[in-house]
Amino acid sequence: MPDIVGQRRASESRYRFMLSGLSSTPNQTADQLLEKFSTGSARQRRTLIPTIEKRAEELAALGPAALAGFDREGDDWAAGWLLQVFQRHQPQVLPSLLGASSGWFTAPSAVGIDYTPLQRDLLAEQFEDADRFTSRVLRELAGPEAERRGYVYFSEVAPMQGLDLITLDRLWTAYSQGRFGFTSQARLLSALDGRYERLWPRIGWKEDGVWTRYPAAFTWSLKAPEGHMPLINQLRGVRLMDALLNHPALVSRQQKASA
Repeated sequence: MPDIVGQRRASESRYRFMLSGLSSTPNQTADQLLEKFSTGSARQRRTLIPTIEKRAEELAALGPAALAGFDREGDDWAAGWLLQVFQRHQPQVLPSLLGASSGWFTAPSAVGIDYTPLQRDLLAEQFEDADRFTSRVLRELAGPEAERRGYVYFSEVAPMQGLDLITLDRLWTAYSQGRFGFTSQARLLSALDGRYERLWPRIGWKEDGVWTRYPAAFTWSLKAPEGHMPLINQLRGVRLMDALLNHPALVSRQQKASA
């Protein structure tokens, strides 16, 4: 008979060895920890999240070098998480990282929208305020009629500036450990075979057939379900969200991320 116990012990030993390569060790320098966090796979990075927070003081002592390996024009959530950790535990270092700006990531707009308030709210993990800002931007991108009525029709989505939709998505992605944003919602929808009735409970917008009450019943933190934010007014129905997630700019972005 095969040595089941021996095989199990060997498997557990290999698993512990794998974890030891992902986690930090007491004699690992801040530079080494940062290198592992910035270059690791998504799974490896998530394993290091608690360690990054525990060693915030050491990482903050690196100053601007802590973010030197990241791309301001990207959406790397490792950079966003470092900034959020500094905001939580070492806020005195942020001026040297951000300079005169309130946002580390570039945030271009085709129509002159200033995304500084969004970055500021996301950095501070004020997600409800960030969501309200996002809703205002979508109305602005939809045009004067949408701003007047206070919500967007699905037919107004197609002409929206793709650059701005990508900026919104990048910032939500970067400051949520990759868990929020339009791209996250589209990825989940695809995994659910495009069935919105399965998406709503998956992202926490519906429970036991009842729509989640806005805003009190939503989870405005990183503990929210993946894809929980930003909120696309579900009272407008499937067509609005479907139009947004299928905007050519966001579809192209999703395809690049999946490649």
